Amino acid sequence: MPTYKKPVSVLIIVHTVNLQVLLLERADHPGYWQSVTGSQDQDETLLQTAIRELKEETGLDAACYELTDWHIQNQYEIFQEWRWRYAPGITQNMEHVFGLKVPRIIPISIAAREHLRSIWLPWEEAAEKVFSWSNAQAIRMLGSVGNNV
Repeated sequence: MPTYKKPVSVLIIVHTVNLQVLLLERADHPGYWQSVTGSQDQDETLLQTAIRELKEETGLDAACYELTDWHIQNQYEIFQEWRWRYAPGITQNMEHVFGLKVPRIIPISIAAREHLRSIWLPWEEAAEKVFSWSNAQAIRMLGSVGNNV
């Protein structure tokens, strides 16, 4: 029996104190830039999901920085090209937004199977570069409230 992804995910905006934002280019869709994101595993809290995804996708240990649950949820339609990962009939995902504040631009280790490269950009540029409306919205929120999220 196939194992399907749970239609619950986290989006983590990794940013510096001066609002430089880390973006990753998807390996399965070159040209699609995004923040750290990933699906919740069974028996995992959302915080555990965020910590795991940060480690898997960037090599960053969330315990060394300031990881915050922004208490924002976005429901969106799963792109047709990725629906095979979910149980038949699942078309919607619930995304939970977190932020990880780091002191400055720091080196990361990307997961080669998931991402091609990374880039740090000022929040305005990052919001324009991401492909997802919810990712852009979260980055713009960061820019509007600064380090208070």
